[in-house]
Amino acid sequence: METLLALEMVRVTEAAAVASARFMGRGAHEAADHAATEAMRRTFDEVEMAGTIVIGEGERDEAPMLYIGEQVGMAHEGQPEIDIAVDPLEGTNLVAYGLANAITVIAASEKGGLLNAPDTYLDKLCVGPVAAGHVDIRLPTGENLQRIADALGRKVADLTVVTLDRPRHSQLIDEIRVAGARIKLISDGDLSAAISCAVMGTGVHAVMGIGGAPEGVITAAALRCLGGEIQGRFRWRSDEERERAARMGMDLSEERVYSTTDLAPGEMLVFSATGVTDGDLLSGVRFFGGGARTHSLVMGYQSKEVRFVDTVHMFDRDRPPSVRL
Repeated sequence: METLLALEMVRVTEAAAVASARFMGRGAHEAADHAATEAMRRTFDEVEMAGTIVIGEGERDEAPMLYIGEQVGMAHEGQPEIDIAVDPLEGTNLVAYGLANAITVIAASEKGGLLNAPDTYLDKLCVGPVAAGHVDIRLPTGENLQRIADALGRKVADLTVVTLDRPRHSQLIDEIRVAGARIKLISDGDLSAAISCAVMGTGVHAVMGIGGAPEGVITAAALRCLGGEIQGRFRWRSDEERERAARMGMDLSEERVYSTTDLAPGEMLVFSATGVTDGDLLSGVRFFGGGARTHSLVMGYQSKEVRFVDTVHMFDRDRPPSVRL
C-alpha cells in the first residue's frame, strides 16, 4: 500500500507545482500559494484513500481548503485511515521573486503517524544519515559542528550549514562563524534545505535554527525515509500558542527535545516533493508548447525506496510536445 500511496502523492505535488510555477517572478505571493492549494486539493479528490489533513493551511475558519481536519480522497468502506501533512507551496516568496528551492510537499502516514504540531516555531538541528546519532541540540553549536565533521571525516571548515536569514539567528550565525564552518543563508525554505543535507552531493551538511514547527514534522518524515535526523525544541511565540498546545496535550517545556520519531512516529511513511523553481535538489517546472516537465522526489519508509521522478505532462495531446526528452 505504501508504494501505491507514494505514487499517488507525487501526482498531487506535481499538480500543485505546475499550477504555482505559472506565477514565478510575478510578485504574486498569495496567487501562487492559492493556485498550489487549489490544485493539490483538486487532485486529492482523484485519489482512492480515506485521508485527513493533520497539518495544512490552518484551522477551518482560517483556510477554505486543506484545513486541519479536512477529509480528502475518495474514501471507500474498509480503507485504512491516512493522516496527511501538506505544504502546498514551501517558499511563496521564492516563487514570487523567481528564486531557487521552492517546492510543493506532502507527507502521509497511518493514523497517528504524524505529530499534529501547533503553528508555532521549532528550534531545529538537521543532519544526514552519516551524522545521525552523533549530534545533540542541547550542546554548543561548535561542539555539534565538530561531531558532524568527525562523522563525515572532514574538517569543520569543510562543512556548509544552512540557516534562515533572520535577526533571531544573529547569535547562531556568530557561533557557526567562530567554529569555522561555512554558512549558506536562505530567505525561505528550511524544509528543502533539511532534505538536501540528507542527500549526498548537494553540498549541505546541516541545517540549524528556528523555523516553522509544522514544516519540522514534514521534515521528520522525509529524514526518516532517508536515514537522517532532526532534533527540535518548541519555541512558543505567545501565551495563546502555549494554551493551545496544552489543550492538545503537549509538553510545554522549551527544553523538551523532540526526536525524528517523536515528530513522525509512523511505520508507513510516505514523502513527496516536486520542484517549482530550480534548486539544490530538484529542478523547477519547465513549460513547453502543449505541456510541462516536472522533477520530484518520492520516498517510502517501509519500502526503503527513494525515487527521483521526471515527468512530462502533456496538456494538449494532439499537439506534439516540443520538449527534449
